[in-house]
Amino acid sequence: MKDDLDRNIHPTAVISPDAEIGVGVTIGAYAVIESDVVVGSNTEIGPHAVIEGMTTVGKGVKISQFASVGAAPQDLRYGGEATRLEVGDQTIIREFVTLHRGTVGGGGITRVGRQCLLMAYCHIAHDCRLGDHVILANGVTMGGHVEIGDHAVVGGLSAIHQFCRLGEYAFLGGMSGVNKDIPPYVRYWGQRGNIYGLNAVGLKRNGFSREVISALKEAYQMIFLGQDVVADAVEEVERRLGEVPEVKKLVDFIRSSNRGLPVATSDEEGP
Repeated sequence: MKDDLDRNIHPTAVISPDAEIGVGVTIGAYAVIESDVVVGSNTEIGPHAVIEGMTTVGKGVKISQFASVGAAPQDLRYGGEATRLEVGDQTIIREFVTLHRGTVGGGGITRVGRQCLLMAYCHIAHDCRLGDHVILANGVTMGGHVEIGDHAVVGGLSAIHQFCRLGEYAFLGGMSGVNKDIPPYVRYWGQRGNIYGLNAVGLKRNGFSREVISALKEAYQMIFLGQDVVADAVEEVERRLGEVPEVKKLVDFIRSSNRGLPVATSDEEGP
């Protein structure tokens, strides 16, 4: 039934009086929303969904039935500290997705960006950081402290080791296992797999110019397929192509990698 704030809340929903529920919010049957939760305007919360802890849900978010949003982290060191989860505007959280709050040791916050799509059964662990427009297909599971850049796409049933990073516009094929950093703009596939060239299709679909894609391809070939040591190749790429912002992001990502990079192959190979 609707109230004076145009909210449509099912009478069986259990909502703490201390929760902040925005204008135009819809809440389904038997949903549970605890006291420290903030829900932005025009968000839709499906039946049996649970939102708990210090969790902020943005505007226009869609949370499907049986999702678990803001649960305590699965970390034996967690002792009930006041940590947070933030979900950006217009993100879609499908059935049985689990998102856990951060830990003190990881900065205290788990964050999901704007306009992301988290398909059914995905798990986003404590202290993960997802950028904007990220797509996680069904069953993607990530350990704690994973970072995923804007517009990255992760195929279904993939698993990402804790502390790994995926750069922006990276594409991971389905059923991949990731234990190293995946640079921006590339394709990756396999169990402890390989990089298979640029994510050219994704770059074109997102409006990257021919000149930028050509520069990234040249940088990829120099860094990953050349005869030079990676560190030396990165220096040469920056000298020759560093004025291209996307190339500079690729170079900076590689330099800042703590977990190392997978083996790379030519653009012609791979799935």
